Amino acid sequence: MTAASTRPAYAVAWRNAIFGVFSLNGFGAATWISRLPSIRDHLEISVAEVGLLIFGVSVGAIVGMLASSHVVHWLGERRVVHLFLAGCGVALIIVGVGATVLGSFAVVIAGFAIYGASTGICDVGMNVSGAGAERALGRNVMPWFHASWSLGTVTGAAVGAAAAWAGIDVALHLGLIGVLQVIGASLVIRWIPRDDALAEEQGIESKPGFRERMAIWLNPRTLLVGLLVLGMAFTEGSANDWIAIGFIDDRGFDNGQGAAVFGVFTVAMTIGRISGVPLLDRFGRVAVLRAAALAAAVGLAVVILVPVVPIAIAGVVLWGLGASLGFPVGMSAAADDPRTAAASVSAVATIGYAAFLIGPPLIGFVGEHVGVLNALWIVLVLIIIATLVIPAAREPQGHGTSQEKSGVSA
Repeated sequence: MTAASTRPAYAVAWRNAIFGVFSLNGFGAATWISRLPSIRDHLEISVAEVGLLIFGVSVGAIVGMLASSHVVHWLGERRVVHLFLAGCGVALIIVGVGATVLGSFAVVIAGFAIYGASTGICDVGMNVSGAGAERALGRNVMPWFHASWSLGTVTGAAVGAAAAWAGIDVALHLGLIGVLQVIGASLVIRWIPRDDALAEEQGIESKPGFRERMAIWLNPRTLLVGLLVLGMAFTEGSANDWIAIGFIDDRGFDNGQGAAVFGVFTVAMTIGRISGVPLLDRFGRVAVLRAAALAAAVGLAVVILVPVVPIAIAGVVLWGLGASLGFPVGMSAAADDPRTAAASVSAVATIGYAAFLIGPPLIGFVGEHVGVLNALWIVLVLIIIATLVIPAAREPQGHGTSQEKSGVSA
């Protein structure tokens, strides 16, 4: 009997809805990232102050992550995805108005904080729901969900680059995308199953209580997987936050070219995530993650050291390919136990998002003195640390590949 014959009828629609959620979330993230140089110009702020803006996103995300397991427990995954994906759209509108209409640093950083909190909670909700869709489908598709996030960032970066080159006002650009996210959030959740119906079907009588959810933070494997995600999130996030400005300030690119370099990175991330599933099926998490970490380290070193543009762009590609799998594989590892998946994903994501809390101001501060690209040597240290704890993400004994478990041929 194949997985196709035993999966619930709603599984494919659920999977497709999660693809949509991840894509919309990535599109929104790339929208503000691609316009960050323009926001800097409108506000007339320094590199260090840009770091503070990103710090606002990071603080909001950490707060959201810390609260996320409890919010998911109270509201359910479906409502969490709906409310907080829409919240990301509202935050984009606030950032755009604050930057070009009001010219207010305070309004922009408040908008970024709201965006961070909304995307932090939404991130946990969509990963937990994605893990549920995986179980319903009977195969591993988490990297593809994250590939759809990357595909959303590719589209968002392309639109952002075009908007920057065309001189489109930041408030208009972010406002339109914000409205799109609010509408999209209301549409995609129609195909995400209701939490009470899922619990009844799966025979789950009760969710983990507060004490059990908090006890996840004492689980050694959870902490090590969190450290892995921390290092790889820092590797990915440093590119998201600083690659455009690094090439603008240190390589003489203009704003549109800087946004295009960010687009190259996101394309590489997308390719890495799409191709990652068959590699994980064949070689397992540990071997694939080690190869990815090596690629990220080499690519990052090339970007920092080589001023020749074509070679540096090749480094960006290698960096993106290497950074592509750390976060989704970490989420899959955190969700290996279905009962505690929400609490574990929340804990691992919170640890991982600490990279976005400490990274932007640290790189901004160092970059103010030695240049943004030179400041990225800090990232290499985090890659090494992540490499050391990769074995914590190993599949549980008897886990096997998705094809082996489901009976689906490759």
